[in-house]
Amino acid sequence: MIVKDKAVIVTGASEGIGKAVAEALAGKGAKLVLAARSEDKIRALAEKLPGATAVRADMRKADDVKALVETAIRIHGRVDILINNAGQGMYGPVEGIDIELYKSMMELNVYAPLRAMQLVIPHMREAGGGMIVNISSMVSKNAYPSLGAYASTKYALNALSFTARAELAKDKIIVSVMHPKMTATRFGENAIGARPPPPPAVRSRGLPRWTAPSKWPRKCSTS
Repeated sequence: MIVKDKAVIVTGASEGIGKAVAEALAGKGAKLVLAARSEDKIRALAEKLPGATAVRADMRKADDVKALVETAIRIHGRVDILINNAGQGMYGPVEGIDIELYKSMMELNVYAPLRAMQLVIPHMREAGGGMIVNISSMVSKNAYPSLGAYASTKYALNALSFTARAELAKDKIIVSVMHPKMTATRFGENAIGARPPPPPAVRSRGLPRWTAPSKWPRKCSTS
């Protein structure tokens, strides 16, 4: 899909992968609607990107998700691409998972992208096609101690994405899933719980190299 002049929603766009993706798409001429809770950051970014619109949105809130999509439709008349990037991590053993905090993370990592998909799909179908990109994680392909809660939300997102891909193929709506590895963002700082130290075997070899967020847009280019 050529992204020039396409209407694109990017959630969690205030920093990290979301910000890098937004900058990359703006460079290709996309018309961006950027969503995040940090109003100052999202507005500052929108001012730097030609034709971008900033929408303060807490993706945990159904009304905010609805308002975000309605804003994109009002401004551009359509949503060609939805990038569900907003998310939060959680550290801790399974036996210690705080259920209420887990519910909050599920709201952001699973329910929010599902709500956004449900809202844009009818518009994409009417327009004759579109693209949905859900940002998952490499942890959803493995089982790591202390990451069970977070990984389970990404397992769920994978299942929804792959099923939607099959269901929507007839409507020419492409559903893609990205699985970033360790990325140099503040994701760990914003996660729930304390990040555990790496196991001795990893410490002895040195920590894995972190990928810069700017590397990911090139891997998921839609032009």
